[in-house]
Amino acid sequence: MKLCLAPLDTVAAEVIVALHADPRVRRHLPLAVDDFDLAACQRWRVDKRVMWESHGYGPWAILVDGRFAGWGGFQPEGGEADLALVLAPEHWGRGPAIIRRMLHWAFEERGLTTVTALLPPSRVRRRGMRRLGFDVAGTLQVGGVAFIRYRLTPGRYAGAQPARSNAVSDPNQSSPAHLSGAT
Repeated sequence: MKLCLAPLDTVAAEVIVALHADPRVRRHLPLAVDDFDLAACQRWRVDKRVMWESHGYGPWAILVDGRFAGWGGFQPEGGEADLALVLAPEHWGRGPAIIRRMLHWAFEERGLTTVTALLPPSRVRRRGMRRLGFDVAGTLQVGGVAFIRYRLTPGRYAGAQPARSNAVSDPNQSSPAHLSGAT
């Protein structure tokens, strides 16, 4: 698998809208709104770019073998960088490798001191978070929905290995950087 984390603006808004419209994906997005159309997607992408400008992190478009697989990255939540990952169902099994690459960037390249993740109640299989080194850190109410909150520190992450030969793009670049190799 060739993995590339690219600026959200490098993929067509239509593919992001289609991802959010998929009922299998939507069931894990309890805060999603029904009117996520092209105009809403454009506003959403602007908001995500502002995250990069304000915090030095934000979400990327995730490309697997050159094709859009979803989006994910880090978003500010309660003063911490919160990991988000939304993948098309055909890529759900690739989540751990993608998350390891993102965590490598967060801790090794960006120097974050903690990462959190919020899982909605629909996510009944949660052992993967523990395998990645995350510890349960309670629950958090967001928009009237109780999320399970996980926390990871560099010390707990230290044993995790990032996916090999992946590219990460600066969101201010016009095209994603690609490295050859497989994971």
